Amino acid sequence: MSIIVNLDMMLAKRDMKSKELAEIIGITEANLSILKSGKAKAVRFSTLEAICKALNCQPADILEYVED
Repeated sequence: MSIIVNLDMMLAKRDMKSKELAEIIGITEANLSILKSGKAKAVRFSTLEAICKALNCQPADILEYVED
């Protein structure tokens, strides 16, 4: 099972830098980088909600399931 994180793609579509998103949603750039790289073990719903609000998108725009 693989969950693909498409956060870079959404940032590019919204012409937003990671640093700006991190400031808006209130997490460190390091933690955002871990999430973007797909190395995060979990994501809080509150963080996912804040990302979706900041990027004006849906969770499915950011997270994608791909069967191995």
